[in-house]
Amino acid sequence: MAIHRLKWSDYPPDELRGGAVTIGNFDGVHRGHAALVATAKRLAGKVGGPTVAVTFDPPPVALLNPPAWKLPLATLTERATALARAGADHVVILETDASLLALSAEAFFEDVLLRQLGAKAIAEGYNFHFGRGRGGNVETMRALCDGVGVAFEEVAPLLHGGEAISSSRVRAAVNTGNVTLAAELLDHPYRVTGDVVEGAKRGRTIGFPTANLENVRTLLPADGVYAVWANTRPAAANIGPNPTFGEDARKIEIHLLDFAGDLYGQPMTVDFVARLRETRPFASVDALKEQLHRDIAQARNALSGRF
Repeated sequence: MAIHRLKWSDYPPDELRGGAVTIGNFDGVHRGHAALVATAKRLAGKVGGPTVAVTFDPPPVALLNPPAWKLPLATLTERATALARAGADHVVILETDASLLALSAEAFFEDVLLRQLGAKAIAEGYNFHFGRGRGGNVETMRALCDGVGVAFEEVAPLLHGGEAISSSRVRAAVNTGNVTLAAELLDHPYRVTGDVVEGAKRGRTIGFPTANLENVRTLLPADGVYAVWANTRPAAANIGPNPTFGEDARKIEIHLLDFAGDLYGQPMTVDFVARLRETRPFASVDALKEQLHRDIAQARNALSGRF
């Protein structure tokens, strides 16, 4: 897999051209996105070219309507890696600027898909929109492809529990702490990454040392206690304030099970497996410690044989 960062007006490497293309924000790269890439890969086999996934940086909404922009479900690197894992031979990151956003649907088709990528086939979802003001939709794309002999396939929504899988549905699950549902929609545990920094070290004084995570650039799940994998190690995570000690700041703290060591300054990847309980104050430190013992037992049980 190769990642290519391009302006829409650039001429790309030859290996990107002449294949099947799918375009989208691909936030989170959920199972529906994977189905898009799989369809593009099948079409690529028919036309004898590469499978190319095209995404945007920053997301167009960040420029068009900044107040509506939300923290993503995955970093750009995670998106590209997941698209490759789904079957993309190449991931093209188009640099979003005013000139790209000004392209009409027809101009985007001609300048990006035909001139730049030489697409011979295109796969898109039922709710796809493109071009200035989201003026083009899946029927527009079908008509444009038919007009120049480019193969086009519309991919039906992938359902889970009778509802379409979507980035907004994953986001809603994460926002409510339902990481179990999020994992089912994504086909893997919901993940955040950050850096381990020094905290108050209060956890160490009560026998439960934690790694404090900062510089997380993606959406955090709702406040609560979770069973997680932290750098592939079993762990329990607490997200939210620490009301027992009168702290209001929202933090993410990770207690690695059966681990002793210094992680300061190191990156950490946290995969969320199950939500154990909500965050709440305790009447005393002893009461908190009793609950933490129960949390750790629950985390061990939740992580046993999972993922």
